Amino acid sequence: MSLTSVDAFDASQYWQLNSQVSLRDETFGALAYHHGTRRLVFLKSRELVELVRRLGDFASAEEAITSLVVPDQRTRYTAALASLYLSELLGGR
Repeated sequence: MSLTSVDAFDASQYWQLNSQVSLRDETFGALAYHHGTRRLVFLKSRELVELVRRLGDFASAEEAITSLVVPDQRTRYTAALASLYLSELLGGR
């Protein structure tokens, strides 16, 4: 049995944008480029871009999501962060 991205990502922990990742704003959201892996990821909403940019301002991803995301979208954004974690776009301390 393999872990899903949500199982592997612990939202109760501190997360921030990986220092090797650059974000470039676009009309749809942003492009995220990992300079180490050379991976390019599309962030398809401005709300997700704001969440990713501000993650490091909070003690945990859960706290960031609670503060920045409307209640009915929180599960969706937790899954999005989990996917970004698996793409190595997020890092801890």
